[in-house]
Amino acid sequence: MSTGSSSLDGSVLVLNRMFMAVHVISVRRAFTLLTKDAAEVVSQEEEDGQFVSYDFKSWRELSEYKARHFRREQDDWIRTVSSEIQVPRVIRLLHYERLPRQVVKFNRRNIFARDNNLCQYCGKRFPTGELSLDHVVPRSQGGASTWENIVCACVSCNVKKGGRTPRQASMALIRKPEKPRRSPLLRQKMTNQKYQSWSSFLDNAYWSVELS
Repeated sequence: MSTGSSSLDGSVLVLNRMFMAVHVISVRRAFTLLTKDAAEVVSQEEEDGQFVSYDFKSWRELSEYKARHFRREQDDWIRTVSSEIQVPRVIRLLHYERLPRQVVKFNRRNIFARDNNLCQYCGKRFPTGELSLDHVVPRSQGGASTWENIVCACVSCNVKKGGRTPRQASMALIRKPEKPRRSPLLRQKMTNQKYQSWSSFLDNAYWSVELS
């Protein structure tokens, strides 16, 4: 359980007015929306698993009760001058009806997430800052910048491969690169127990929701 400024850096799933997942935002942004009455908290009840909505005032009162009587290890809390407020995992925008984006954004962050920060040649995991992006078929040979032709590669493997194809360099890919059907970053978030409540709102149709 964490309390304090680090909790503000967590993530909150945002639903539109029809309870469809449309975005993931920071806890800081979520509290701003709640205090402006632009959103409400959607929380799953412990007893029956049903979801209940709370405005900011009622959520604060519920948080004060929970802080006194029971806490869960996966919960985060924000300390105020006089009390503590539990960090919500899901909020619903009260006046937003737009539908979620249906295309996974093609960018460096999503490619790293798709490949799990693994070099696709040697299979070793590296920090993002130590990885590069490699065109499987080099641009000099007509290779395009697409999901199916770009992979994560460590600097050593990228240099070794150079301007050649894997076959020309005698280097095998550990898996064939493909366009993900779901947001890779969101998939990573879902492995964390604290975000398990998101699964109720993230069916196959709406897994392309983007992280901010």
